[in-house]
Amino acid sequence: MKSMTKFAILVLLGAIVATAANADIPVVQHVVIIVQENRTPDNLFHGLPALLPGADIADSGPNSKGQTIRLTAVALANTYDLSHRHSAFQDMYDNGRLDGADLLKCKENNGSHCPPNSQFKYVNPADVAPYFYLATHYGFANRMFQSNQGPSLPAHQFILGGTSQPTATSLFFASDNPTGNANANGCDAKSATRIKLVGPNRMKSSMYPCFEHATLTDLIDSPPKGARQGITWRYYTPSEGSIWTAPEGIRHMCIPGGNPPTCKGPDWTNGKISLNPAQVLTDIQTGKLASVSWVIPTIQESDHASSNDGSGPSWVASVVNEIGSSTYWNSTVILIVWDDWGGWYDHVPPPIDTKYGYYENGFRVPLLVVSPYTPVGYVSRTTHTFGSILKFIETAYGLPLIAPGTYVDSRADDLSDFFNFSKPPRPFQTVPAALDRTFFLNDHRPLTGPDSDQ
Repeated sequence: MKSMTKFAILVLLGAIVATAANADIPVVQHVVIIVQENRTPDNLFHGLPALLPGADIADSGPNSKGQTIRLTAVALANTYDLSHRHSAFQDMYDNGRLDGADLLKCKENNGSHCPPNSQFKYVNPADVAPYFYLATHYGFANRMFQSNQGPSLPAHQFILGGTSQPTATSLFFASDNPTGNANANGCDAKSATRIKLVGPNRMKSSMYPCFEHATLTDLIDSPPKGARQGITWRYYTPSEGSIWTAPEGIRHMCIPGGNPPTCKGPDWTNGKISLNPAQVLTDIQTGKLASVSWVIPTIQESDHASSNDGSGPSWVASVVNEIGSSTYWNSTVILIVWDDWGGWYDHVPPPIDTKYGYYENGFRVPLLVVSPYTPVGYVSRTTHTFGSILKFIETAYGLPLIAPGTYVDSRADDLSDFFNFSKPPRPFQTVPAALDRTFFLNDHRPLTGPDSDQ
């Protein structure tokens, strides 16, 4: 406890030095970040421009042979997965030409076969009708990019803390998912577990997947003078050991203990980390929603290729509907984002960062912004990244940048174009979906996260 207290003090001092507090937005009392998996706008929102003029969705794209490939339909619950490692990003990006999607490896599942042009697919719109409803009734981002050029574990680190750098001073980034053990992927992993790193000039290295630097949760726990006080956070996730469970990879959040080791410490014992995503539905109903919530799905509800069962859109709709039908609606902003591109084709080149371009930024991912202050069918043309999510929360609660002030929140917008807080809140309308809260609250299947997702 003594070392954690010292760390909190250092984080607080570093945050104050990094920047002064932002302007507080009093009407925002709750921010809910729903993180789905592995899709691009071209893949998930085919046909949206017919319903939402201005949405930038392509129907075809080039391959490495110079051919133009038309996107064809596939089920949301498809039977194959595509490589989305850092090396897959490099192949598909091809120095900005975006013509290497066909080079990405396809992994078959349960005896299935990868179809021709596996990467050039769009999800049948009927499978994702709740997402189309949210896009046409609230806010849709034309230019949302994942901050990292790689897969899930580093992506979730960026969404929690603004970086996948191992320390605040490192120039390396954790670039891929760990190898060696799919059941623990952070500070409680087996000693042989390693994660790849990439640095300037594409230097490569590796390390044990346990990092130590500040995250947004440290600002929430210890807001500096001038920021909003008394704010709280909660992180809902299906399991410890998941590559999607970002707090597991931060040393002061996961203090390993026991045999085999598991994460210990206050965040795990005081309820801040809930190993049950559906608990968010109960917390909303019982008036226990935190100021900031990260909501991570089970694999079945995740939209992850080859592993989901098609229930992801209903899962997202159930959380939105629970908030919309509660007293929280007028004070809540819901941000729905997908953690990485999943290997699917997308036609918009990412904005490579001038300093950290060897790992920032990655391909487009969908972002839906849901709030009573978001105009109906708003299409944002502003460039956003995962840092924009963090920056919005910092702005809403008057918080400074995450120390030391050099992560993606320091070079991101704050999503302000999605909102008009001067107008009265819009009344909520239920999102139509095949499954409702009752299904997810009574789903007794094991709470399963992803595999190693290589």
